[in-house]
Amino acid sequence: MCKIFSLILVLLIYNTGVSAMEKKPYHHLPDGTFRNPEGSPERSDKVKFSYRQFTKEKKKIDMTVPSDHVVDKKKVLEDLEKFKNDDYIAWIGHATFLIKLGDTTIITDPVFSKNAGPLIFGPDRFTEPALQLDEIPKTDVFLLTHNHYDHQDMSTIRKFPFKDAKVLLPLKLGKYFKRYKDVNEMDWFDEIKINDDLKITFLPAVHWSKRSLTDTNKSLWGNFLIQYRNKKILFACDTGYGNIYKDLGEQYGPIDLSMINIGAYDFRPMFDKSVYHTTPEEALNIAQDLKSKKVLGTHWGTFVLSLEPIMEPPKRFKKSAETYGFKKEDALIFKIGQISPLKDIIN
Repeated sequence: MCKIFSLILVLLIYNTGVSAMEKKPYHHLPDGTFRNPEGSPERSDKVKFSYRQFTKEKKKIDMTVPSDHVVDKKKVLEDLEKFKNDDYIAWIGHATFLIKLGDTTIITDPVFSKNAGPLIFGPDRFTEPALQLDEIPKTDVFLLTHNHYDHQDMSTIRKFPFKDAKVLLPLKLGKYFKRYKDVNEMDWFDEIKINDDLKITFLPAVHWSKRSLTDTNKSLWGNFLIQYRNKKILFACDTGYGNIYKDLGEQYGPIDLSMINIGAYDFRPMFDKSVYHTTPEEALNIAQDLKSKKVLGTHWGTFVLSLEPIMEPPKRFKKSAETYGFKKEDALIFKIGQISPLKDIIN
């Protein structure tokens, strides 16, 4: 009798475990790590990154920054004052933007440090942030897409002046924001209402996470869909191209403005390209899948993270726009420090 009872107990525990696993979304793995949406591209086992070779090839890149790539600080400060009562988008550099919508100002992946890495390591900036931390306007919402060093900058997080901002970030990253008052970990498709006019949804992206030798994919990554009144803005995490974007386009499109990474893709001669960073053409393809009306290129012109020429991404982006159904003027490229009223971007 005791043996039969033990067997029944084992079967109950097993079936409960199996049932729990069946209920977990595809991107949740049994060991607590995460993976990309089903059908996403995977990095080939043959791809071998060599830091030594990367450093050698990096020295060949022309680091001349065109004078018109960066807006003069005086004008940036003047425009902040000029547009303080308007909705606007401002590029601080790399993936850091200020998005003002009504009385709410959002900051995305804020990185104000001189390098993108732990302590003094990692690639140095070749362009300064358009504003310093003590110059940014009152910020109400802090969006973090994932934990890579060029997006999750711990120095900026520690020094960030508005720790009462509402923080929205992926699962397992809340521990880095202990001094903040309102921290919200989000799984894919979670929604948070900011106010009557503003809702933010966390959506899948094709990427990965890692900050050390032992934490690969132990935290989630993703895109943010910002819905403001009758407008939709998608701010992409670093992402590669994947079939998930057709699905998201059907579910959430059309998108008024998609902000998508267009840099950090070329790693030749080590290997052709990263499957986790879109080329300018793939960024346009994602925007097309999302049924976007306009697309803004992000994640370029600030750090050397790959081996394409520093000014190649915007040229390819503009050149290829019509191939993917966009007018050239609807494939937007900002200057670092540019502040544009939303009404001039989204009609």
